[in-house]
Amino acid sequence: MKKIGLLNQPLSGVIAGMGHLDMLTIADAGLPIPPGPERIDLAVSQGVPAFMDVLRAVLGELEVQGAIVAAELPQRSPTLYAALVEALGDCPVEQVPHEVFKARTAETRAVVRTGEFTPYANVILVAGVVF
Repeated sequence: MKKIGLLNQPLSGVIAGMGHLDMLTIADAGLPIPPGPERIDLAVSQGVPAFMDVLRAVLGELEVQGAIVAAELPQRSPTLYAALVEALGDCPVEQVPHEVFKARTAETRAVVRTGEFTPYANVILVAGVVF
């Protein structure tokens, strides 16, 4: 049994297989998931698991060089946006219109669905390199 880090096998496997510039979406419970990317559904009930809990767990395992969010997030959910920016540290955060964000999820390796009900609680993480 794995002792630390991500215990979810599909999520851990996707991250282990990612290379430079590959993308991973972490989504709220309502984001439509297009055909193509793997669907990793962690949602159990409203708020379980929370978006920020999943994001922090992923950031512990994935080298991230950039992030993309919907431009609506800072205005509609400022507390969550502030927590996201803090968790990402110095990582640049690009803002795009929500419709563009939804289209970009089709380019990601996987979409991780959380139980989050906060509006626009979605992020696309762009993998970096550790060397």
